[in-house]
This record gives sequence, structure tokens and C-alpha cells, in this order.
Amino acid sequence: MKTAKILAIAALTLSGFAVSAQQKTSFGIRGGVNFQNINGDDASGGSLDNKLKVGFLAGVNAEIPVGIDFYVQPGVLYAVKGAKNDIGDTKVNLGYVEVPVNFLYKPELGTGHLLLGVGPYIAFGVNGKIKSGGSEEDIKFKNTVTVAEAAADPYLKRIDAGGNLLFGYEMANHLSIQLNAQLGMVKINPKVEGISNDQSSWKNTGFGVSLGYRF
Repeated sequence: MKTAKILAIAALTLSGFAVSAQQKTSFGIRGGVNFQNINGDDASGGSLDNKLKVGFLAGVNAEIPVGIDFYVQPGVLYAVKGAKNDIGDTKVNLGYVEVPVNFLYKPELGTGHLLLGVGPYIAFGVNGKIKSGGSEEDIKFKNTVTVAEAAADPYLKRIDAGGNLLFGYEMANHLSIQLNAQLGMVKINPKVEGISNDQSSWKNTGFGVSLGYRF
């Protein structure tokens, strides 16, 4: 009886690998609009009072089959994040090169495929600007700053990382629409030397919608 069970499990496993082998790695492009914010706490521990800002994303990805209807989907995107605040009509624009790696479930649904995914991302800040009261400054990237540096220029950490969720649908013509949500899990504000009671904790968050095409 045990032998029969082992053979049955082996047959199912081999059939899964056979179907997976018939699936090929594919490549796609994606672009869309983001609604981004910077949430968290200020220096005294109070909640930040920022608001959503419109940004965009564009990039490429691959879908690597790992099982029946399951894929690993790595990608490279350029994403504009940030936030806005009513005080001084302040707007923060942050440009990141982002590398998401999603675990994707893609079963057939109607004439196309449902898209359900989750996974981590890491992002590298490449540029940024802060506009306030008619003036504009470039954001600099540094993990630790002095009090003098913090007073003279706006600084953020270069590395951002967190998690992705996605839900969408890919049509038979390989066009797709996708809803995504993103939660930053690391602080993007630098440490200020000499200040021991600074409770600042700023994190990127957002959601958006994008269109894609798979070749």
C-alpha cells in the first residue's frame, strides 16, 4: 500500500514537472500610475501628516515557470514615489530603480489568466527633489548625516525595501491590467548624528494601476 502511494506521488510530481517544462520563460513590459505617500513618525513620535502624490512606473519583467500555473516574476522598474504636504505646498518627488521579485499564481480564467502575486522588492534612489514655497532643492542620499548637513540640505537614505501585492488579469491577446499595493518596510530617513531622542521613521507606501504586454 505504501509503495502504491509513493508511486502515485511520484507520478503526480513528474507530471507537474512535465507540464512546467512545457511552459516557457516569457518577457513583458509594464507601465502605469502610482499613488504614493511617505508614512510614519516625525522626530517627536507623532504621525506624519502627508498626503498621496501621483507618480508613475515603467519597466520590464520575466515570468519563469516553477510549477503548474506558478511563476517567479523578477523585474526592473523605474518608479517615481514621494508625498505632498499642505504646509508650504510641499511636494517630494523620489526616483527609484526598483527590483521586485514576485511569486505569481496565474491560472486560466475565461479566455485569459488571473494574476495573483506577492513578493519583496528592493529599490535604489537615483534622484529626488523637494519643492516648497516656490523653491526647489535636490535631495541628497546618505545613511548618516550631521546636524549641520541636515539643516543645510534635504537627505534621505538611498535604499528602500518592502513587500508587493498584485491582482490582475491577462487577456488572450497578452495585454494585462494590474492593481498593485506596496508597503515599505525600512526607514528612508537618515540617522542624524548627535541626536539620541529622534523618533523619525519615514517609509514609502502606495498603490496603483498599470498596463502590461507579454511577448
